[in-house]
Amino acid sequence: MVAGAHRLTSATRIVGIDIARGLAVLGMFGAHVGVIGAFDWLQPDTWSGVVSGRSSILFATLAGVSIAIMTGRRVVATGADLSGARFRIAVRAMLVFVIGMLLVALDTNVAVILPVYAVLFILSLPFLRMPPLALFGTSLAAAIAVPVVLSVVGPALDDPPNMWIALISYLFLTGSYPALIWIVFVLTGLGIGRLDLTAPTVQSRLLVVGTSLAALGYGAGELAVSALGSSALITTEPHSGSPFEVVGSLGFAIAVLGLCLLVSRVIHRPLFPLAAVGSMALSAYSLQIVAIALIGATVPGESDNILWLLFVVVALAAATLWKLFIGKGPFEWLLTASSRGASRLVPADRLDSATPQKRNSES
Repeated sequence: MVAGAHRLTSATRIVGIDIARGLAVLGMFGAHVGVIGAFDWLQPDTWSGVVSGRSSILFATLAGVSIAIMTGRRVVATGADLSGARFRIAVRAMLVFVIGMLLVALDTNVAVILPVYAVLFILSLPFLRMPPLALFGTSLAAAIAVPVVLSVVGPALDDPPNMWIALISYLFLTGSYPALIWIVFVLTGLGIGRLDLTAPTVQSRLLVVGTSLAALGYGAGELAVSALGSSALITTEPHSGSPFEVVGSLGFAIAVLGLCLLVSRVIHRPLFPLAAVGSMALSAYSLQIVAIALIGATVPGESDNILWLLFVVVALAAATLWKLFIGKGPFEWLLTASSRGASRLVPADRLDSATPQKRNSES
């Protein structure tokens, strides 16, 4: 077996997560350059619309899973190890923010998720030691309460007094991915990442629970719209940020992850290209934005889905070859090398002193 293929399927990675992340990235390609109509479960010719909104939410949910993996998976790191992990996550967040803002500067009309993605990494840091049930409860409460709060506060921020307040408002409250809502997806992913994701029972439960949440969120939303009429808080439209859309789309993301974990148990080689894309999602996403800027693609697409298909084929082929012959994606290598290098500059005793636990309680 080629060394890169071994690394991708080794015990150090959960391949189903890479597959789900690959689907999220390719779905965002479609949301950016595809011809996407309103999604309707009962009309197969509209099913390409499933990528709108839901792909980025799957991406954010998997960010939470990644944070859990970086901080010990089921057994959370403590003491200096936890402080070091927090420091590395913060360094990664800063780099992702810089990359994201550079992509925004390309002015492609794509609502680049990376700056908010970086903010979400920082917002997750106080929650790293919270157990899964508490994370799920916090996420559920935020999914219901935060959209209501933002519907009241948002209009007051339509005319910010300066650039910095405008940026903060956009990142946290009023943008395409308001961090105070999107933290729901990251915290849920963090809780999921604390579970035994290699266990078939856990994988099956994710599929069942996710499907149930999706049916509950979207079903209740449609009933509410029929009874009360559509509004900012009563809709299931993508990126609306209503409680119904948040719960429904989160359920969809959980179900996709559960399905990918189950499928990866029996299918490996055919899904290698998709897993390769997922293993270097930051690189694939970022280079897609650069490609859109270079070719002047219409965002979103207006004629057909040929460009989306082309992006998918190129991403699958390039990621497969890169993974087989080189290994880690270029931007992933940058984040790993930078975060590890930065952590070496901070003495271990400083990291340890930053944790208010007694050393004998960690032994």
